[in-house]
Amino acid sequence: MVHIRYPEDIGYRINNSHRITMNAYVSVGSNIHPEDNIKSALTMLRRQVTITGISTFYRTKPLLGRRQADYLNGVWQIQVSMTAQDLTFKILKQIEMDLHRIKTADRYTSRTIDLDLLLYGDHILKDRDITIPNQDIYTRPFIAFPLFELDPNLTLPDTNTPISILLNSLSKEDLRPDIRFTEQLRNKVYRCQS
Repeated sequence: MVHIRYPEDIGYRINNSHRITMNAYVSVGSNIHPEDNIKSALTMLRRQVTITGISTFYRTKPLLGRRQADYLNGVWQIQVSMTAQDLTFKILKQIEMDLHRIKTADRYTSRTIDLDLLLYGDHILKDRDITIPNQDIYTRPFIAFPLFELDPNLTLPDTNTPISILLNSLSKEDLRPDIRFTEQLRNKVYRCQS
């Protein structure tokens, strides 16, 4: 016979107040009123997590040569004390809904805001709802170059590929930096943190 003893049975209390903080990266993109929607998303996200880095934001053409407005894309580095699933589905997807993102079968349609968890510490996670590292890192310069800017020593945990090596296979040619907008975002965050 097996006896199961719970912590309270032997006089222990479990203290859940010490939460582990995780470093994570979120890609950000918009092509419908992008400046306003990205600023709004940043304000909403700052209520839930700590923003520790903001990459340069780039103007990019729509994927697949679509007839749409150009996108504004970048990456935010954050500190969180929640699971990757909670961050994705309770925070990021809620912000998308609050900013009226309309999901359709066409994954390349215009959008008010697109927030995707790219990396969550050195965790590797793959299920039907979420894949970490996000595989777009490997093919989209508007994600890989901002990641490198935020952490040049970053190694992607699923392949052990340094981000600096990955950049050799990607072109920065179609990325147009928007320094003015980037500085506005950084001032918004860093002015409030000091």
